[in-house]
Amino acid sequence: MNYKDTLLMPKTDFPMRGNLPNREPDMQDEWNEREVYKKVQERTKDRPLFILHDGPPYANGDIHMGHALNKILKDFIVRSKSMTGYNAPYVPGWDTHGLPIETALTKKGKVDRKKLSIAEFRQKCEEYALEQIDSQREQFKRLGVRGDWENPYVTLTHEYEAQQIQVFGEMAKKGYIYKGKKPVYWSPSSESALAEAEIEYHDKRSASIYVSFDVTEGKGILLGDEKFVIWTTTPWTIPANLAIALHPELDYVVVRANEEKYVVAEGLLEELAGKFEWENYEITGRFKGQQLEGIRTKHPLYDRESLIILGDHVTLEAGTGCVHTAPGHGEDDYIVGQRYELDVLCPVDDKGVFTEEAPMFEGMFYDKANKPITDKLKEAGKLLYLDFFTHSYPHDWRTKKPVIYRATAQWFASIDDIRDNLLSEVEKVEWLPKWGETRLYNMVRDRGDWCISRQRAWGVPIPIFYGEDGEPIITDETISHVSELFRKHGSNIWFEKEAKELLPAGYTSEHSPNGTFTKETDIMDVWFDSGSSHQAVLEEREDLQRPADVYLEGSDQYRGWFNSSLTTSVAVTGKAPFKSVVSHGFTLDGKGKKMSKSLGNVIVPDKVMKQLGADILRLWVSSVDYQADVRVSDDILKQVAEVYRKIRNTFRFMLGNLADFDPKKDNVDYDSLSSLNQYMLVKINDLVKDVRKAYDDYQFSTVYNKVHNFCTIELSSFFMDIAKDTLYTEHADHPERRGIQTVMYEALTTLVKLLSPIIPHTAEEVWKHIPGTDSEAVQATDMPEVQSFSGVDETVAKWDRFMHLRDDVMKALEDARNDQGIKKNLHAAVEVFTSDQDKALLESIHELTKLFITSEVKVSSMESATEDVKKYDEMAVRVTRAEGETCERCWVVSTELGKHPEHPNLCPDCTETVVNHYVSQS
Repeated sequence: MNYKDTLLMPKTDFPMRGNLPNREPDMQDEWNEREVYKKVQERTKDRPLFILHDGPPYANGDIHMGHALNKILKDFIVRSKSMTGYNAPYVPGWDTHGLPIETALTKKGKVDRKKLSIAEFRQKCEEYALEQIDSQREQFKRLGVRGDWENPYVTLTHEYEAQQIQVFGEMAKKGYIYKGKKPVYWSPSSESALAEAEIEYHDKRSASIYVSFDVTEGKGILLGDEKFVIWTTTPWTIPANLAIALHPELDYVVVRANEEKYVVAEGLLEELAGKFEWENYEITGRFKGQQLEGIRTKHPLYDRESLIILGDHVTLEAGTGCVHTAPGHGEDDYIVGQRYELDVLCPVDDKGVFTEEAPMFEGMFYDKANKPITDKLKEAGKLLYLDFFTHSYPHDWRTKKPVIYRATAQWFASIDDIRDNLLSEVEKVEWLPKWGETRLYNMVRDRGDWCISRQRAWGVPIPIFYGEDGEPIITDETISHVSELFRKHGSNIWFEKEAKELLPAGYTSEHSPNGTFTKETDIMDVWFDSGSSHQAVLEEREDLQRPADVYLEGSDQYRGWFNSSLTTSVAVTGKAPFKSVVSHGFTLDGKGKKMSKSLGNVIVPDKVMKQLGADILRLWVSSVDYQADVRVSDDILKQVAEVYRKIRNTFRFMLGNLADFDPKKDNVDYDSLSSLNQYMLVKINDLVKDVRKAYDDYQFSTVYNKVHNFCTIELSSFFMDIAKDTLYTEHADHPERRGIQTVMYEALTTLVKLLSPIIPHTAEEVWKHIPGTDSEAVQATDMPEVQSFSGVDETVAKWDRFMHLRDDVMKALEDARNDQGIKKNLHAAVEVFTSDQDKALLESIHELTKLFITSEVKVSSMESATEDVKKYDEMAVRVTRAEGETCERCWVVSTELGKHPEHPNLCPDCTETVVNHYVSQS
């Protein structure tokens, strides 16, 4: 007979190759048709809510690797929570207002801005944003991210804008909103104020100048022939100088040098003397800063005075200790200037061009004016020193061009009024990583008031009316009415109607006795838009709740969405909008460099999915320490693909060996299993415990490593390797074979469930091939529970020790293949020499030949090992060629072939199986 026909070889339709780029889209179409997201939500509807609130990506352009990292991490959390006892809806969102869309439309020639009204231009912006959403939505779905994609939240929708107006109104009602003229970050390239979150820093080459101011009124302290010396790296702000600030407690000296007398801080004198080449200087006076308060000096270029004032912001870190003060161009300057009732002079317009308030320089762009101003100072004999240096300087994060501090009339949200509450809430939130708490705490502690107005067209208008007397009108009645108008018509109505038409019918105000009103034309900072999502989404939607359980975004959002969300939520509700905050790093190339098209090192998610598949990309995300910056390259992805291949092969092997297994009737209960099979179930149970904890802690690399190690070590290198002989050669219902299948079934279903949040496409593909599964989709099941087995300590100790001993045998067999030409383990006979304790352990284990996959095993005491026996970590091992002939069926080498006349080429075990289970059946 053909003995091959009597072997129970693996049988499965599950393909060896993943072919993910082709299979995944079909699978996603099937999920859409079956409405898997809706079914999962229906299945879990009575469970406690778990809300991951999506930070809205900006609706412009294709998604990049940072987007992919972010969305996949969120999907890990949502999927795992829905499988561990929660109802975890996921509502994706988009941020849609702001300058990038305005720029995209005008740059691409889609619109001629000059030919459109504001309302018409805004309509074009909305159409463009919605197109971008449709494009990005398909790309996010292609990643395998499960969510309510047909009902996302979008910051331009009517209901969102209506809720945002309510947030603004509530903050105004509590007195947190005010208008003031103070310096803010201003982008001449964008012609708009910017928030701190819209600033990034790049190197810039600047002039460093030292300028003298002649004393005009010494107030009996100075003689009047002295000169105060200031230092600045922004010569263009000299025309706006109104004062010189000193620290009240610092020592200042009058220095006679080069026939002139200069006033500088004594602590910087030595450094300055070297810079100015004062070789033989003389100190003629010494004063505390506070003694010099009120002294007057002459502006070096104009016929006006600059006052000597005091400020605690003055230090000895650089400069002269005498700080050039232009209240219209610096935050510290503005604050100290307010104390002295200085004007907020800002002779620079929206485009960064000098106005008539800067004689000699009118019409010049501020940066171009640096040299003419320096030349004028030199001409006037006031320039003591000029140098250039490169330093980190604030830039507009969209245009990448330098910004300036510029005083303009803007709307602000007060931080001072809620700072203590904000800091208290930061301390109540759980932060991952932990340093996130310190980072945001320090930001809130040190930040100034939030400039929320922008001089743009595309955004949510600031809902403020003005009376005839110019006073702003913000009441419950007006806010409620505008909110309802926006809910019904959208915010474009603000630009389509006159102020009177936007007010409640019959509205009157003491500020407008004649019934004439105007309206604010500025829009809100886009961070106010997205920062209102806790109200506009979590409160607006019935299936969500505030606070969210977790916000997860990139580490740049400490200054962005985390910050603005916290501010608006605390201002409105007194509470943070999130219970926990998780942040991730940036995606870099394989060498740790920032990805750049010019460098040619950009990895595009769409390309990866077309070449390797979304599950490979997702597996990569699970493999990295996402809380730091992460590297990705073609080589890194290939390594991940190799890990995927090993996991897939593990699945395929188990599926093939479960082809004749019916879990309802063939399953063996724990107490009836062999000691080894019990050990494997305990190991599977340990994996469940570790992986579930890792999901709970958002430690996805732990999930990756635990599963990968289990597949390669416990399963492939050990259990599946030693199980083959029993699975293939014993008869179908042999108790040990059914026991092994029981373990494999448990391992397979467990691994598929544990990996479902990570590689959902592959998990679903495997699930369809598993016999006896009840649910139509693995993502519609729960994670395996941690089980309790009695008396496992002895079993675990025994087999853990055996695993160590077996490693030595495997090393010895590897050496024998290289040194003795024993090509197959079954051709080998092994003698191990070990301690009495390990000898007893090995002798207690049946069928060591199957566990070592050799044809003969002998266990001896270490004392009997001769010098020629090779020693390994735990034992000494001798490998020789096994004596006898090879069984035609199981390939074991045996001296007992030929016992049965009809099957002379079979070993005793194979003879028994064939005679009793195949010949008799035939």
